[in-house]
Amino acid sequence: MAKQLLDYEVAQRVLGASLAEGADFAEVFAEDSMSSVASLDDAKVDELSAGHSKGVGIRVIYGDTTGFAYTSEFDEKSLIEAAKAARAVAKSLNKTKSIELEAAKGGFRGERVRIDKARQVELLRQMDDAARSMGKEITQVVAVVGQSSRRMTVANSNGLFVSDEQTRSRLMVNAIAKGDTGLQSGYDTIALTIPLEELLEEMDIDKIAKNAARLALSKLEAKPAPSGTLPVVIKGGSGGILFHEACGHGLEADHIQKGVSVYANRIGEKVASDLVTLVDDATVNKEWGTFHFDDEGHPAKRNVLIEDGVLVDYMWDRNRSNKSDHPQTGNGRRQSYKHLPMVRMTNTYMIAGQEDPENIISSTTKGVYVAKLSGGQVNTATGDFVFGTSEAYLIENGKITTPLRDTNLIGNGPEILSLIDAVGDDFSMTPGTCGKDGQSVSVGCGQATLRVSQMTIGGTADA
Repeated sequence: MAKQLLDYEVAQRVLGASLAEGADFAEVFAEDSMSSVASLDDAKVDELSAGHSKGVGIRVIYGDTTGFAYTSEFDEKSLIEAAKAARAVAKSLNKTKSIELEAAKGGFRGERVRIDKARQVELLRQMDDAARSMGKEITQVVAVVGQSSRRMTVANSNGLFVSDEQTRSRLMVNAIAKGDTGLQSGYDTIALTIPLEELLEEMDIDKIAKNAARLALSKLEAKPAPSGTLPVVIKGGSGGILFHEACGHGLEADHIQKGVSVYANRIGEKVASDLVTLVDDATVNKEWGTFHFDDEGHPAKRNVLIEDGVLVDYMWDRNRSNKSDHPQTGNGRRQSYKHLPMVRMTNTYMIAGQEDPENIISSTTKGVYVAKLSGGQVNTATGDFVFGTSEAYLIENGKITTPLRDTNLIGNGPEILSLIDAVGDDFSMTPGTCGKDGQSVSVGCGQATLRVSQMTIGGTADA
């Protein structure tokens, strides 16, 4: 059970002060976050740092108006002052507003994360050596080792009082290869919601480093990607970000209620191929977007969004669920105690199918095989998107052949979902960081190998 950051009686009195002038709802969010990061660049340790952030955010709601104040002090007097400040803002009938109160004096209370710096350096050197062992063409390696821990306690005027704790760890390698075509890069990462030493027990870090180097080396021989419309096969795990961006954001209830989503008012409608069942699930074991309670204290849930191609639900936080008389789904998230919660994704993934991934490739006469996407952007109102590739190959006569230079995939979310005609059985997930309205949170993305029968490739060669 997670350790409570606030005394129950203190939380009650702070909530009482928040509600003193007739507010409809009040919430206290306390957080203690610690992190450590070590990085190596060009065989030299570039950074060894640790951070510690601790504070309380208080939200007070009158009707549709929200007041929010935060402080890094934990004593009851400071919390009451923050509650009064949030209450005053909310009652003034201004738009949603945040106030930062006086910062804590004398530093943070509590024990900092104990960091084994020697161990971090050892891991950085190991990744550097593994990547460089792939060939003399690897001229530079950037490696990062990071771990963070976050404790939180949430109390609100509905009687909720819960605590949660998350520890996340990640390793990243970026390798640079030099050849006749200039400099090429390859990237790989592993990240899970577990302590670093557990991550190292489960994962082969040499394999991660060598894979980053392999990708950089393969790009030295890469050819221009085709331009035009072709079938696209996306490797398991690597394409999860496509669903995150192309439809995930459009299924967040704030976009729905604002009328800026192509999926608004379409519950019960066919929005994808029969092969598509899309889920958002914060309960997935150890994944990057996993937790026990969201940042409003609601239990983590597995939420089916699209089932057999039919839109069945959206993702909801407290405010949006109240406005629509819909149950919360555990999707209220915030970057820190200094931020208001909003509806966000957790681990968003498409359920695996039954096909052999090799058969999906062999049955594709001509197309593009995308082994890794590099991110993208989407217009939630229209569903139009652009995604970059960081590892892709031609498919010729049912075989993966020539590596391709980085290019773009261009399309429309609902249209692409309807064109998925094959789904493999090799489900996997990848970690990511999702940005929205100036806040960043950890998320997971996943899917099995799949084929989109037609997609626009933004290359320069003839298709």
